[in-house]
Amino acid sequence: MEAHSVFVTGANRGIGLEFVRQIVRLQKPPRYVIATYRSRDSTEELEKIKDSSKDSMVYMVKMDVTKVNEIRAARKITQDLVGEQGLTLLINNAGVGAGQSFPKLTEENLQYHYKINTVGPIMVLQEFLPLLEKAASFNKRIPDLRMSVSRAAVLNISSLAGCITKAGENELDQSFPGYKISKAGLNMAMRVIAASVKEHGILVINMCPGYVKTDLTTGRGSLEPHESIQTMLETLPKLDEEHHGSFVDRLGNIYPF
Repeated sequence: MEAHSVFVTGANRGIGLEFVRQIVRLQKPPRYVIATYRSRDSTEELEKIKDSSKDSMVYMVKMDVTKVNEIRAARKITQDLVGEQGLTLLINNAGVGAGQSFPKLTEENLQYHYKINTVGPIMVLQEFLPLLEKAASFNKRIPDLRMSVSRAAVLNISSLAGCITKAGENELDQSFPGYKISKAGLNMAMRVIAASVKEHGILVINMCPGYVKTDLTTGRGSLEPHESIQTMLETLPKLDEEHHGSFVDRLGNIYPF
């Protein structure tokens, strides 16, 4: 994967942290990696990656996806870094999951998931859209480069749990309905947005990383973070306009919504 700049939300742990770790070790790593976190108390591992990175400049930025002022501040920092080349890749990774089953669901639980997992990525993408447009325009100069992660792209970390077609087939349906509903909302939101940005050459993808062992899954899962991210980074360069607005697994296979 080749990208001049990458912005990762929720980069202080789990999947986001592993993205940063592996991205700076790519054969041709990006010049800039902007990694966000919510609390400085949880950035020890991220700081180690920053200090050891040789070819990529890693910038740590405090940003909560539910706070518009922090999103705007992060966009300004990123804009100053990337300049006229714009932002090549936005990874909307920040997310939450809190168990609460029907018929004991609360409004607070539903809103908690929706605000972070659905609204958050939309607001981040909306704020960073001008930077992605710059990258798409700047990289259009490269012959035969159409929609791709090397031109301008948005990767939204979704989940098979948000697939309506597959609903009712696993335990998450009963234990984490708020999470599932919010991920289904994310898939729909990005499908709609994909149609809006297609003319600008910005690739939009929703991807399920698999059942990964993270804090969100309380350590359960069939994949270690490094396995999931390695596969996703191998898949991303293979995606093009045929995958625009689609929901895929980490291998690039298209899921039904």
